[in-house]
Amino acid sequence: MKERAFAGNGRTSVFESMQKEEYDLLVIGGGITGAGIALDAASRGLRTAVVEMQDFAAGTSSRSTKLVHGGLRYLKQFEVKMVAEVGKERAIVYENGPHVTTPEWMLLPIYKGGTFGSFSTSIGLRVYDYLAGVKRSERRKMLKVGATLQKEPLLKKNGLLGGGYYVEYRTDDARLTIEVMKRAVEFGATALNYAKVEKLVYDGNGRVCGASVTDLLTGETGEVRAKAVVNATGPWVDTLREMDRSNHGKKLRLSKGIHLVIDQSRFPLQQAVYFDTDDKRMVFAIPRDGKTYVGTTDTFYDGDKANPTMTEADRKYVLDAINFMFPETRLTEKDVESSWAGIRPLIYEEGKNPSEISRKDEIWQSASGLITIAGGKLTGYRKMAEDTVDLVARRLQGRVQAGACRTKGMAISGGEVGGSARLETYASRVAGEGKAAGLSAEASLRIARFYGSNAERVYRYGDAAEAERLGLPLDLYMRVRYAVEEEMAAKPVDFFIRRTGALFFDIETVRRYKAGVIVLMQELLGWSDESAARYAAELDDAVRDAVVPQDLQGVGAR
Repeated sequence: MKERAFAGNGRTSVFESMQKEEYDLLVIGGGITGAGIALDAASRGLRTAVVEMQDFAAGTSSRSTKLVHGGLRYLKQFEVKMVAEVGKERAIVYENGPHVTTPEWMLLPIYKGGTFGSFSTSIGLRVYDYLAGVKRSERRKMLKVGATLQKEPLLKKNGLLGGGYYVEYRTDDARLTIEVMKRAVEFGATALNYAKVEKLVYDGNGRVCGASVTDLLTGETGEVRAKAVVNATGPWVDTLREMDRSNHGKKLRLSKGIHLVIDQSRFPLQQAVYFDTDDKRMVFAIPRDGKTYVGTTDTFYDGDKANPTMTEADRKYVLDAINFMFPETRLTEKDVESSWAGIRPLIYEEGKNPSEISRKDEIWQSASGLITIAGGKLTGYRKMAEDTVDLVARRLQGRVQAGACRTKGMAISGGEVGGSARLETYASRVAGEGKAAGLSAEASLRIARFYGSNAERVYRYGDAAEAERLGLPLDLYMRVRYAVEEEMAAKPVDFFIRRTGALFFDIETVRRYKAGVIVLMQELLGWSDESAARYAAELDDAVRDAVVPQDLQGVGAR
């Protein structure tokens, strides 16, 4: 990998280099779909560029339920092919990046009058095991009432008939995206965040051959040229198709989902649960790092695509769902520590409500040659990328030689730990280097598990004197340095949301150390005091949006 190729303080030179050559492929969109396409294309030998108008993963790809799951609920919609495909893909995602994905046993409680009966659940989970190719050790189990309550004592007792027990995979969606993008850059892809496509560029025959791009952090504008262009912009897919004058036929319908985060001291969930709400929707409650997060809602959305936030009604819906299924908790809005809201870019289907619309992906081609990938799920990102790059390769045949897809058994960045079974052994071994750099045993091991085979690179940024000067814990100092120098973090929100997830799962750390982190990032990135103040205000807004519903802001609620 070229030195500084994915550095936040190397963005200017990255943008300059983008304008100097013609790429084989320009990918517009830096979420998980765009990152997956970039990795697949670059690993096949295609010269690839990626531009993202926000930060990488800032849209849907950091705002999901954070599960690489097999889509059990899609069996109800008879989407057998999709269940089979994403079920198999989740195991691939896990093995390729075990530091960002982990198996999570999921409890599906069965109640009298509920959506799932004992027989249908047993059959459904058995079919699911078969379709998804679930390995023997992770196949479903059916539990009686006592065993179900032993797994999760907080469950509502009234009407409980038993439970299904099966494996899902929990992930850090933003970290997964960042690690895939870093791997693409290691293969030679050029990627830039905060780079907005202003218009598409066409050749004399009306074929799309690039884009006019503005670096939103510097105001610089330039053209990025490519033989093929892919639109992987998620909720903005139709916006780009409008630029291409090809926004006819199928269109997107956006749906919003929110999640609430509650401390385990108030909601001591010991077991991930997938449960029926009072209105017969399905919701996840998942323990993670001393917190419990619960979601999601599913409502059509026409608001700000870049900054969706929860409303008071959203918060009430999820709290009501928790109190319905876990009545002993008696949670109120005061128990909500943080939240996030995301948008699902669904392919519109007439007459269906958001939960009924298929999550399958589709690839469209316009008369100009613009390739659009729409719909899909986080779990299926690798296969979606393979299908898209297969199409690109066919289009470029005769002009560019592209190899076959290589990503099925390819570790993503940080994933070179010897496979999932060896992650803990690897983490324990390299943690010694962290201790040598001045970290506690606990902090060192935490970094090793979080960054996988990149942990040793993080440890190299250890500088206890500098951390002390800034009033930062040494591990946090290391992580900021690594995020800026090697993960293209350009703003405080990039670090606290997409690079670490702290805004969601450790909001007190954000509040306590944000000033020191901003000073460090200002020094590393050369901000003016005016820019630093603007980025600090942006972070404050993000903290507020995570805590205060959008429709209660400005009315004294805090």
